[in-house]
Amino acid sequence: MIVVKVKKYLSKPLILLTFVFNMKTLNELIEIFNLKKVDENRFEGQNYQTPWGRVFGGQVLAQALNAAYRTVPKDRFANSMHGYFILGGNLEIPITYEVDIIRNGNSFTTRRVVAFQRGRAIFNMSASFQLKQKGVEHQVPMPNLIPPQKLISDLEQLEELQQIDPDRYNKFKKVKPEVIEFRPVEKLNLINEVDSPPESNFWFRSREKTEFGMDLQHQLLAYISDFWLLRTASLPHRKKFSKSKTFFASIDHAIWFHRDFKMENWHLYSMQSPSASNSRGFSRGSIFNKDGVLVASTAQEGLMRQTSKQS
Repeated sequence: MIVVKVKKYLSKPLILLTFVFNMKTLNELIEIFNLKKVDENRFEGQNYQTPWGRVFGGQVLAQALNAAYRTVPKDRFANSMHGYFILGGNLEIPITYEVDIIRNGNSFTTRRVVAFQRGRAIFNMSASFQLKQKGVEHQVPMPNLIPPQKLISDLEQLEELQQIDPDRYNKFKKVKPEVIEFRPVEKLNLINEVDSPPESNFWFRSREKTEFGMDLQHQLLAYISDFWLLRTASLPHRKKFSKSKTFFASIDHAIWFHRDFKMENWHLYSMQSPSASNSRGFSRGSIFNKDGVLVASTAQEGLMRQTSKQS
């Protein structure tokens, strides 16, 4: 990880900015989530420098969950989180997270987290935490897809793009941390934009051992859950979007944590988009471990607004 600290005068007071340009190890990725405590129930986080110039939504999800976890008893684990992206995050300004103690119940604990930049709310989230309890169980089956051992990584799939458009390839490479391995089931195509059904699947895992508790496992999964979910809603419209400038942005994002997991093991992220309308795309996802156990579910609505025709 390359970290550059810069003193910058933004009227007042003096702000020490931390720019994070790369994440090659798991510790470097986790350091993004590990917020600095500023005050009671108030935390501050640094930003990963994305190639598209705005704070990555998965970073905010993970950091907000980290802030909430810092205020709950150690025997409570997240069962769900629901977040709304209000404003695009500025990469040059630290994000402050304020946690409201909504309820501490016998079985459930509820927190609200609001993220601020320069005093303006850019994100808010409600999260629920539960004491582990026994109960009945059922789940939907995992799709019968090609296993990860028979697939190649996303970067290996895009080697042709590296020769044709190296700038676009390098931008794609910078989107994701190197310590997380992604193996798409469907062939990626960033050269010739073609329409396809609103479904996508990829396997993922940490390249390093994840010998830590479920709180950090949840934060890592929250981070990864924002990859390709909105993209799934765009798949039937790639030709149309390629002919115009299109603005993509997450509007809201929800995660339900069903069962324990370890990020060092292979997991399948299976996504579908039931609907797109009013410049919004809606997608939902199911995350299974390699044995077919459903560990989490996601849902997201995002903006897919065509702004102008390409010149």
